[in-house]
Amino acid sequence: MISALSWVPKGAAKAIPDRAKLPSKEEIEKLEESCEFYSEDEEEETDDEEENGDVAHAKAIAKEFGKSSKSKNASSSSSSMEVDEVADGLKELDMDNYDEEDDAPGLGIFITPVMRWIHISRTIYDIYVCEETSNGSPNIYSHQEILLPKPPMCTAWLDCPLKGGEKGNFVAVGLFKTHAIEIWDLDIMRELLPCVQLGGKKKGVSSLYFGLVATRNVFVNLLSRLLSKKYREGSHTKSVIGLAWNKEFRNILASGSVDKQVKVWDVATETCQITLEHHTKGVQAVAWNHYAPEVLLSGSFDRTVVLKDVRKPSHSGFKWSVISKVESLAWDPHSEYSFLVSLKDGTVKGFDVRQASTSTSDSNPSFTLQHGRKAVTSISYNVSAPNLLATGSTDQSVKLWDLSNNEPSCIATHRPNAGRLFSIAFSTDNPFLLAMGGLMGKLKVWDILSDTNVSSRYGSRQVRP
Repeated sequence: MISALSWVPKGAAKAIPDRAKLPSKEEIEKLEESCEFYSEDEEEETDDEEENGDVAHAKAIAKEFGKSSKSKNASSSSSSMEVDEVADGLKELDMDNYDEEDDAPGLGIFITPVMRWIHISRTIYDIYVCEETSNGSPNIYSHQEILLPKPPMCTAWLDCPLKGGEKGNFVAVGLFKTHAIEIWDLDIMRELLPCVQLGGKKKGVSSLYFGLVATRNVFVNLLSRLLSKKYREGSHTKSVIGLAWNKEFRNILASGSVDKQVKVWDVATETCQITLEHHTKGVQAVAWNHYAPEVLLSGSFDRTVVLKDVRKPSHSGFKWSVISKVESLAWDPHSEYSFLVSLKDGTVKGFDVRQASTSTSDSNPSFTLQHGRKAVTSISYNVSAPNLLATGSTDQSVKLWDLSNNEPSCIATHRPNAGRLFSIAFSTDNPFLLAMGGLMGKLKVWDILSDTNVSSRYGSRQVRP
Protein backbone atom coordinates (compact mmCIF):
# COMPACT_ATOMS: atom_id res chain seq x y z
CA MET A 1 0.00 0.00 0.00
CA ILE A 2 1.22 3.49 -0.87
CA SER A 3 -0.20 6.06 1.54
CA ALA A 4 1.78 9.13 0.38
CA LEU A 5 4.28 10.15 -2.28
CA SER A 6 6.33 13.19 -3.28
CA TRP A 7 8.65 14.11 -6.12
CA VAL A 8 12.26 15.04 -5.39
CA PRO A 9 13.36 17.81 -7.80
CA LYS A 10 15.87 17.00 -10.48
CA GLY A 11 19.41 17.71 -9.31
CA ALA A 12 18.51 17.80 -5.61
CA ALA A 13 20.17 14.47 -4.81
CA LYS A 14 23.88 13.79 -4.58
CA ALA A 15 25.37 12.18 -7.67
CA ILE A 16 26.89 9.48 -5.45
CA PRO A 17 25.01 8.92 -2.17
CA ASP A 18 26.90 8.57 1.08
CA ARG A 19 26.97 5.28 2.91
CA ALA A 20 25.47 5.09 6.37
CA LYS A 21 27.81 4.72 9.33
CA LEU A 22 26.94 2.28 12.08
CA PRO A 23 25.84 4.01 15.29
CA SER A 24 28.32 3.76 18.14
CA LYS A 25 27.48 2.73 21.67
CA GLU A 26 27.55 6.40 22.70
CA GLU A 27 25.16 7.38 19.90
CA ILE A 28 22.73 4.64 20.90
CA GLU A 29 22.86 5.78 24.53
CA LYS A 30 22.25 9.36 23.44
CA LEU A 31 19.33 8.18 21.34
CA GLU A 32 17.75 6.57 24.39
CA GLU A 33 17.73 9.92 26.14
CA SER A 34 16.42 12.02 23.28
CA CYS A 35 13.94 9.95 21.29
CA GLU A 36 10.58 8.29 21.51
CA PHE A 37 10.26 4.51 21.34
CA TYR A 38 7.51 2.83 19.41
CA SER A 39 5.70 -0.06 20.99
CA GLU A 40 3.08 -2.49 19.78
CA ASP A 41 1.40 -1.79 23.12
CA GLU A 42 0.99 1.92 22.31
CA GLU A 43 -2.22 3.39 23.67
CA GLU A 44 -5.17 3.61 21.32
CA GLU A 45 -6.20 6.95 19.90
CA THR A 46 -9.88 7.32 20.62
CA ASP A 47 -10.94 10.53 18.89
CA ASP A 48 -14.25 10.38 17.07
CA GLU A 49 -12.61 10.59 13.69
CA GLU A 50 -10.62 7.39 14.16
CA GLU A 51 -13.31 5.42 15.97
CA ASN A 52 -15.90 6.32 13.35
CA GLY A 53 -13.67 5.90 10.29
CA ASP A 54 -12.72 9.50 9.62
CA VAL A 55 -9.18 8.40 8.92
CA ALA A 56 -10.41 5.64 6.64
CA HIS A 57 -7.25 5.17 4.67
CA ALA A 58 -5.20 5.42 7.87
CA LYS A 59 -6.98 2.42 9.29
CA ALA A 60 -6.65 0.59 6.01
CA ILE A 61 -2.91 1.21 6.09
CA ALA A 62 -2.62 0.03 9.68
CA LYS A 63 -4.63 -3.10 8.98
CA GLU A 64 -2.63 -3.93 5.87
CA PHE A 65 0.73 -3.55 7.54
CA GLY A 66 -0.32 -5.02 10.86
CA LYS A 67 -0.73 -8.45 9.33
CA SER A 68 2.79 -8.61 7.96
CA SER A 69 4.56 -6.89 10.82
CA LYS A 70 3.03 -9.20 13.43
CA SER A 71 4.06 -12.32 11.56
CA LYS A 72 7.57 -11.06 10.92
CA ASN A 73 8.17 -9.94 14.47
CA ALA A 74 6.35 -12.71 16.33
CA SER A 75 9.46 -14.75 16.94
CA SER A 76 11.47 -11.78 18.18
CA SER A 77 8.89 -9.78 20.12
CA SER A 78 9.71 -11.44 23.45
CA SER A 79 13.47 -10.87 23.26
CA SER A 80 15.44 -7.80 24.29
CA MET A 81 19.04 -6.62 24.10
CA GLU A 82 21.17 -4.25 26.13
CA VAL A 83 22.89 -1.27 24.53
CA ASP A 84 26.22 -3.11 24.34
CA GLU A 85 24.56 -6.03 22.57
CA VAL A 86 22.90 -3.69 20.07
CA ALA A 87 26.22 -2.07 19.16
CA ASP A 88 27.93 -5.46 18.86
CA GLY A 89 25.09 -6.80 16.75
CA LEU A 90 25.28 -3.89 14.32
CA LYS A 91 29.02 -4.39 13.91
CA GLU A 92 28.47 -8.03 13.04
CA LEU A 93 26.38 -6.98 10.06
CA ASP A 94 29.55 -5.60 8.44
CA MET A 95 27.51 -3.03 6.52
CA ASP A 96 30.68 -1.33 5.24
CA ASN A 97 31.31 -4.36 3.03
CA TYR A 98 27.72 -5.00 2.05
CA ASP A 99 28.18 -3.70 -1.50
CA GLU A 100 30.94 -6.28 -2.05
CA GLU A 101 28.44 -9.14 -2.34
CA ASP A 102 29.42 -11.65 -5.01
CA ASP A 103 26.05 -11.43 -6.75
CA ALA A 104 26.45 -7.73 -7.56
CA PRO A 105 30.08 -6.98 -8.44
CA GLY A 106 30.84 -3.33 -8.98
CA LEU A 107 27.22 -2.25 -8.67
CA GLY A 108 26.82 1.46 -7.91
CA ILE A 109 23.98 3.96 -8.01
CA PHE A 110 24.52 7.33 -9.67
CA ILE A 111 21.95 10.10 -9.61
CA THR A 112 22.39 12.52 -12.49
CA PRO A 113 20.57 15.78 -13.26
CA VAL A 114 18.43 14.03 -15.90
CA MET A 115 16.91 11.82 -13.24
CA ARG A 116 14.13 12.59 -10.80
CA TRP A 117 13.26 10.85 -7.58
CA ILE A 118 9.89 9.80 -6.25
CA HIS A 119 9.65 8.79 -2.62
CA ILE A 120 6.66 6.77 -1.52
CA SER A 121 5.38 5.62 1.87
CA ARG A 122 4.92 2.04 2.95
CA THR A 123 6.33 0.23 6.04
CA ILE A 124 9.50 0.14 4.01
CA TYR A 125 9.91 3.68 2.68
CA ASP A 126 10.87 3.39 -1.00
CA ILE A 127 12.82 5.89 -3.08
CA TYR A 128 12.48 5.44 -6.83
CA VAL A 129 14.38 7.02 -9.70
CA CYS A 130 12.33 8.28 -12.64
CA GLU A 131 14.69 8.50 -15.62
CA GLU A 132 13.94 10.18 -18.91
CA THR A 133 14.29 8.05 -22.04
CA SER A 134 14.52 8.81 -25.73
CA ASN A 135 11.08 7.31 -26.46
CA GLY A 136 9.35 9.54 -23.92
CA SER A 137 8.28 6.76 -21.54
CA PRO A 138 9.95 7.15 -18.13
CA ASN A 139 12.19 4.38 -16.82
CA ILE A 140 11.40 3.82 -13.14
CA TYR A 141 13.48 1.71 -10.79
CA SER A 142 14.06 1.37 -7.06
CA HIS A 143 16.96 3.36 -5.64
CA GLN A 144 16.89 2.56 -1.93
CA GLU A 145 14.68 1.62 1.01
CA ILE A 146 14.31 3.14 4.47
CA LEU A 147 13.00 0.91 7.24
CA LEU A 148 10.25 2.47 9.34
CA PRO A 149 8.80 1.23 12.64
CA LYS A 150 5.18 2.00 11.75
CA PRO A 151 3.11 2.76 8.65
CA PRO A 152 3.73 6.31 7.34
CA MET A 153 0.71 8.58 7.05
CA CYS A 154 2.13 11.64 5.29
CA THR A 155 5.36 12.98 3.84
CA ALA A 156 6.96 16.25 2.81
CA TRP A 157 10.22 16.69 0.93
CA LEU A 158 12.46 19.57 2.04
CA ASP A 159 15.85 20.94 1.05
CA CYS A 160 16.73 22.76 4.27
CA PRO A 161 20.52 22.29 4.73
CA LEU A 162 20.29 20.50 8.08
CA LYS A 163 23.85 19.22 7.74
CA GLY A 164 25.46 22.36 6.35
CA GLY A 165 26.01 23.56 2.81
CA GLU A 166 23.50 25.40 0.65
CA LYS A 167 20.87 22.71 0.25
CA GLY A 168 19.76 19.32 1.48
CA ASN A 169 17.73 16.33 0.39
CA PHE A 170 15.45 15.27 3.23
CA VAL A 171 11.99 13.84 3.77
CA ALA A 172 9.74 14.44 6.77
CA VAL A 173 7.44 11.55 7.70
CA GLY A 174 4.44 11.31 10.01
CA LEU A 175 3.81 7.77 11.29
CA PHE A 176 0.62 6.00 12.33
CA LYS A 177 -0.18 6.26 16.07
CA THR A 178 3.10 8.07 16.63
CA HIS A 179 3.51 11.55 18.07
CA ALA A 180 6.81 12.46 16.45
CA ILE A 181 7.81 13.61 12.97
CA GLU A 182 10.91 11.89 11.64
CA ILE A 183 13.24 13.54 9.13
CA TRP A 184 15.48 11.29 7.04
CA ASP A 185 18.49 12.16 4.89
CA LEU A 186 17.82 10.78 1.40
CA ASP A 187 21.48 11.18 0.42
CA ILE A 188 22.54 8.42 2.81
CA MET A 189 22.15 4.80 1.78
CA ARG A 190 20.90 2.23 4.30
CA GLU A 191 20.55 4.71 7.13
CA LEU A 192 19.25 3.15 10.35
CA LEU A 193 18.08 6.27 12.18
CA PRO A 194 16.39 9.58 11.29
CA CYS A 195 18.66 12.60 11.46
CA VAL A 196 16.01 14.73 13.21
CA GLN A 197 12.96 13.98 15.33
CA LEU A 198 10.37 16.66 15.99
CA GLY A 199 8.34 16.08 19.14
CA GLY A 200 7.62 12.64 20.50
CA LYS A 201 7.87 11.21 23.95
CA LYS A 202 10.47 12.60 26.29
CA LYS A 203 12.28 9.37 27.05
CA GLY A 204 12.69 6.03 25.44
CA VAL A 205 14.09 4.86 22.17
CA SER A 206 12.59 5.90 18.86
CA SER A 207 13.23 4.30 15.54
CA LEU A 208 15.95 2.03 16.89
CA TYR A 209 16.31 -0.49 14.13
CA PHE A 210 18.38 -3.61 14.23
CA GLY A 211 18.80 -4.37 10.54
CA LEU A 212 19.86 -7.89 9.74
CA VAL A 213 20.88 -7.78 6.09
CA ALA A 214 21.45 -10.90 3.99
CA THR A 215 22.20 -11.23 0.28
CA ARG A 216 18.59 -10.92 -0.87
CA ASN A 217 16.61 -10.34 2.29
CA VAL A 218 16.11 -7.62 4.88
CA PHE A 219 14.85 -8.55 8.34
CA VAL A 220 13.89 -5.86 10.80
CA ASN A 221 13.67 -6.45 14.55
CA LEU A 222 12.45 -3.66 16.80
CA LEU A 223 14.32 -3.68 20.10
CA SER A 224 13.42 -3.21 23.80
CA ARG A 225 10.22 -1.23 24.46
CA LEU A 226 10.36 1.65 26.89
CA LEU A 227 7.05 3.40 27.41
CA SER A 228 6.98 6.96 28.67
CA LYS A 229 3.89 9.12 28.91
CA LYS A 230 5.77 12.39 28.91
CA TYR A 231 6.04 14.30 25.66
CA ARG A 232 8.86 16.51 24.53
CA GLU A 233 8.10 20.22 24.57
CA GLY A 234 5.81 21.26 21.74
CA SER A 235 5.06 17.70 20.64
CA HIS A 236 1.86 16.48 19.07
CA THR A 237 0.08 13.99 21.31
CA LYS A 238 -1.50 11.88 18.57
CA SER A 239 -0.74 10.81 15.02
CA VAL A 240 0.60 13.38 12.56
CA ILE A 241 -1.47 13.04 9.39
CA GLY A 242 -0.60 16.19 7.42
CA LEU A 243 2.73 17.87 6.55
CA ALA A 244 3.73 20.88 4.42
CA TRP A 245 7.19 22.33 3.84
CA ASN A 246 7.62 26.09 3.35
CA LYS A 247 9.69 26.61 0.17
CA GLU A 248 10.47 30.24 0.99
CA PHE A 249 11.44 29.78 4.64
CA ARG A 250 13.22 26.50 4.10
CA ASN A 251 13.64 25.60 7.77
CA ILE A 252 9.88 25.78 8.39
CA LEU A 253 7.54 22.77 8.39
CA ALA A 254 3.81 22.74 9.21
CA SER A 255 2.01 19.72 10.62
CA GLY A 256 -1.58 18.69 11.31
CA SER A 257 -2.58 15.96 13.74
CA VAL A 258 -5.39 13.84 15.11
CA ASP A 259 -4.86 15.84 18.34
CA LYS A 260 -6.72 18.74 16.58
CA GLN A 261 -3.63 20.96 16.54
CA VAL A 262 -1.66 22.65 13.78
CA LYS A 263 2.02 23.20 14.55
CA VAL A 264 4.78 25.19 12.87
CA TRP A 265 8.27 23.74 13.37
CA ASP A 266 11.79 25.04 12.91
CA VAL A 267 13.52 21.89 11.68
CA ALA A 268 16.98 23.46 12.07
CA THR A 269 16.53 23.94 15.82
CA GLU A 270 14.13 20.97 16.17
CA THR A 271 11.61 23.11 18.02
CA CYS A 272 7.91 23.91 17.73
CA GLN A 273 7.54 27.65 17.11
CA ILE A 274 3.75 27.98 16.97
CA THR A 275 0.79 25.84 18.06
CA LEU A 276 -2.64 26.65 16.62
CA GLU A 277 -5.82 25.24 18.11
CA HIS A 278 -8.59 26.51 15.87
CA HIS A 279 -10.05 23.12 14.89
CA THR A 280 -12.36 20.87 16.92
CA LYS A 281 -11.37 17.59 15.25
CA GLY A 282 -8.30 16.08 13.63
CA VAL A 283 -6.38 18.10 11.03
CA GLN A 284 -5.62 16.09 7.89
CA ALA A 285 -4.28 18.76 5.50
CA VAL A 286 -2.00 21.81 5.70
CA ALA A 287 -0.71 23.99 2.83
CA TRP A 288 1.49 27.10 2.56
CA ASN A 289 0.62 29.86 0.08
CA HIS A 290 3.11 30.06 -2.81
CA TYR A 291 3.04 33.87 -3.01
CA ALA A 292 2.58 34.79 0.65
CA PRO A 293 4.65 32.17 2.49
CA GLU A 294 3.48 33.31 5.93
CA VAL A 295 -0.08 32.27 5.08
CA LEU A 296 -1.12 28.75 6.07
CA LEU A 297 -4.28 26.79 5.27
CA SER A 298 -5.49 23.89 7.38
CA GLY A 299 -8.35 21.48 6.74
CA SER A 300 -10.05 19.29 9.31
CA PHE A 301 -12.52 16.51 9.95
CA ASP A 302 -14.63 19.23 11.61
CA ARG A 303 -15.59 20.26 8.05
CA THR A 304 -13.80 23.58 8.09
CA VAL A 305 -10.85 25.17 6.32
CA VAL A 306 -8.97 27.88 8.22
CA LEU A 307 -6.54 30.48 6.85
CA LYS A 308 -3.96 31.92 9.26
CA ASP A 309 -1.10 34.38 8.96
CA VAL A 310 1.43 32.72 11.26
CA ARG A 311 3.00 36.11 12.01
CA LYS A 312 -0.22 36.80 13.93
CA PRO A 313 -1.12 33.44 15.47
CA SER A 314 -3.52 35.02 17.99
CA HIS A 315 -5.69 36.39 15.18
CA SER A 316 -8.73 34.22 14.54
CA GLY A 317 -7.99 34.09 10.82
CA PHE A 318 -10.62 33.22 8.22
CA LYS A 319 -12.78 30.13 8.22
CA TRP A 320 -14.78 28.38 5.51
CA SER A 321 -17.37 25.74 6.29
CA VAL A 322 -17.73 22.81 3.90
CA ILE A 323 -20.32 20.04 3.75
CA SER A 324 -18.00 17.07 4.25
CA LYS A 325 -14.74 16.10 5.93
CA VAL A 326 -11.59 17.58 4.41
CA GLU A 327 -9.25 15.18 2.61
CA SER A 328 -6.67 17.52 1.04
CA LEU A 329 -5.85 21.14 0.19
CA ALA A 330 -3.95 22.87 -2.60
CA TRP A 331 -3.12 26.48 -3.44
CA ASP A 332 -3.28 27.45 -7.11
CA PRO A 333 0.37 27.92 -8.18
CA HIS A 334 -0.78 30.51 -10.73
CA SER A 335 -2.85 32.65 -8.37
CA GLU A 336 -2.14 34.12 -4.95
CA TYR A 337 -5.80 34.10 -3.95
CA SER A 338 -7.24 30.75 -5.02
CA PHE A 339 -7.21 27.41 -3.26
CA LEU A 340 -8.97 24.07 -3.54
CA VAL A 341 -10.29 21.68 -0.92
CA SER A 342 -11.15 18.07 -1.70
CA LEU A 343 -13.78 16.32 0.39
CA LYS A 344 -14.86 12.90 1.51
CA ASP A 345 -18.16 13.20 -0.40
CA GLY A 346 -16.34 13.09 -3.77
CA THR A 347 -16.36 16.83 -4.51
CA VAL A 348 -13.66 19.48 -4.88
CA LYS A 349 -14.49 23.10 -4.10
CA GLY A 350 -12.61 26.20 -5.20
CA PHE A 351 -12.43 29.35 -3.07
CA ASP A 352 -11.11 32.90 -3.50
CA VAL A 353 -9.67 34.34 -0.28
CA ARG A 354 -10.57 37.86 -1.39
CA GLN A 355 -14.19 36.97 -0.69
CA ALA A 356 -13.38 36.27 2.96
CA SER A 357 -14.08 39.50 4.84
CA THR A 358 -14.79 38.18 8.32
CA SER A 359 -13.26 35.65 10.69
CA THR A 360 -16.11 33.27 9.93
CA SER A 361 -16.68 33.22 6.20
CA ASP A 362 -19.86 31.75 4.79
CA SER A 363 -18.97 32.71 1.22
CA ASN A 364 -19.98 30.29 -1.48
CA PRO A 365 -17.27 28.48 -3.41
CA SER A 366 -16.14 29.82 -6.76
CA PHE A 367 -16.99 26.42 -8.23
CA THR A 368 -17.65 22.80 -7.28
CA LEU A 369 -16.62 19.78 -9.31
CA GLN A 370 -17.90 16.24 -8.73
CA HIS A 371 -15.22 13.59 -9.20
CA GLY A 372 -17.55 10.80 -8.11
CA ARG A 373 -19.28 9.50 -5.02
CA LYS A 374 -16.22 8.42 -3.06
CA ALA A 375 -13.56 10.45 -1.27
CA VAL A 376 -11.21 12.63 -3.31
CA THR A 377 -8.11 11.84 -1.28
CA SER A 378 -5.54 13.82 -3.27
CA ILE A 379 -5.38 16.74 -5.72
CA SER A 380 -2.50 18.20 -7.71
CA TYR A 381 -2.23 21.38 -9.75
CA ASN A 382 -0.09 21.39 -12.87
CA VAL A 383 2.68 24.01 -12.52
CA SER A 384 3.10 24.47 -16.26
CA ALA A 385 -0.46 24.54 -17.57
CA PRO A 386 -2.71 26.99 -15.72
CA ASN A 387 -6.12 25.63 -14.74
CA LEU A 388 -5.05 21.99 -15.22
CA LEU A 389 -5.92 19.89 -12.16
CA ALA A 390 -5.64 16.19 -11.33
CA THR A 391 -7.91 14.53 -8.78
CA GLY A 392 -7.41 11.06 -7.28
CA SER A 393 -10.11 9.09 -5.47
CA THR A 394 -10.82 5.93 -3.55
CA ASP A 395 -13.00 4.97 -6.53
CA GLN A 396 -9.62 3.96 -8.07
CA SER A 397 -9.65 6.62 -10.77
CA VAL A 398 -7.71 9.77 -11.65
CA LYS A 399 -9.42 12.59 -13.52
CA LEU A 400 -7.96 15.63 -15.25
CA TRP A 401 -9.91 18.89 -15.21
CA ASP A 402 -9.77 22.19 -17.04
CA LEU A 403 -10.78 24.83 -14.48
CA SER A 404 -10.83 27.79 -16.90
CA ASN A 405 -13.29 30.55 -16.00
CA ASN A 406 -14.26 28.66 -12.83
CA GLU A 407 -16.22 26.26 -15.01
CA PRO A 408 -14.55 22.86 -14.47
CA SER A 409 -14.77 20.32 -17.26
CA CYS A 410 -13.36 16.79 -17.14
CA ILE A 411 -10.97 16.22 -20.02
CA ALA A 412 -9.60 12.74 -19.20
CA THR A 413 -10.19 9.77 -16.90
CA HIS A 414 -7.52 7.20 -16.08
CA ARG A 415 -7.64 3.99 -14.03
CA PRO A 416 -4.02 3.16 -13.14
CA ASN A 417 -4.71 -0.30 -11.65
CA ALA A 418 -3.37 0.84 -8.28
CA GLY A 419 -6.46 0.17 -6.19
CA ARG A 420 -8.01 2.90 -4.07
CA LEU A 421 -5.83 5.96 -4.59
CA PHE A 422 -4.37 7.82 -1.62
CA SER A 423 -1.82 10.15 -3.23
CA ILE A 424 -1.13 11.73 -6.62
CA ALA A 425 1.35 14.41 -7.66
CA PHE A 426 2.53 16.12 -10.85
CA SER A 427 6.27 16.35 -11.38
CA THR A 428 7.60 19.90 -11.23
CA ASP A 429 10.42 19.09 -13.69
CA ASN A 430 8.24 17.34 -16.26
CA PRO A 431 4.78 18.58 -15.35
CA PHE A 432 2.98 16.20 -17.66
CA LEU A 433 4.10 13.20 -15.62
CA LEU A 434 1.69 12.28 -12.84
CA ALA A 435 2.74 9.88 -10.05
CA MET A 436 -0.01 7.82 -8.39
CA GLY A 437 -0.11 5.44 -5.42
CA GLY A 438 -2.81 3.47 -3.67
CA LEU A 439 -3.98 0.35 -1.92
CA MET A 440 -2.23 -2.17 -4.18
CA GLY A 441 1.20 -0.77 -3.33
CA LYS A 442 2.20 -0.22 -6.95
CA LEU A 443 3.79 3.07 -7.95
CA LYS A 444 2.28 4.27 -11.21
CA VAL A 445 3.46 7.14 -13.42
CA TRP A 446 1.18 8.43 -16.17
CA ASP A 447 2.37 10.56 -19.07
CA ILE A 448 -0.86 12.51 -19.45
CA LEU A 449 0.12 13.66 -22.96
CA SER A 450 -0.45 10.06 -24.05
CA ASP A 451 -4.15 10.89 -23.83
CA THR A 452 -5.19 12.40 -27.15
CA ASN A 453 -7.62 14.84 -25.57
CA VAL A 454 -4.92 16.13 -23.24
CA SER A 455 -2.24 16.33 -25.94
CA SER A 456 -4.58 18.22 -28.24
CA ARG A 457 -4.99 20.89 -25.53
CA TYR A 458 -1.51 21.00 -23.99
CA GLY A 459 0.87 19.09 -26.25
CA SER A 460 2.34 22.15 -27.92
CA ARG A 461 2.54 24.20 -24.72
CA GLN A 462 6.04 24.99 -23.56
CA VAL A 463 7.03 23.56 -20.18
CA ARG A 464 7.84 26.31 -17.72
CA PRO A 465 11.41 25.98 -16.36
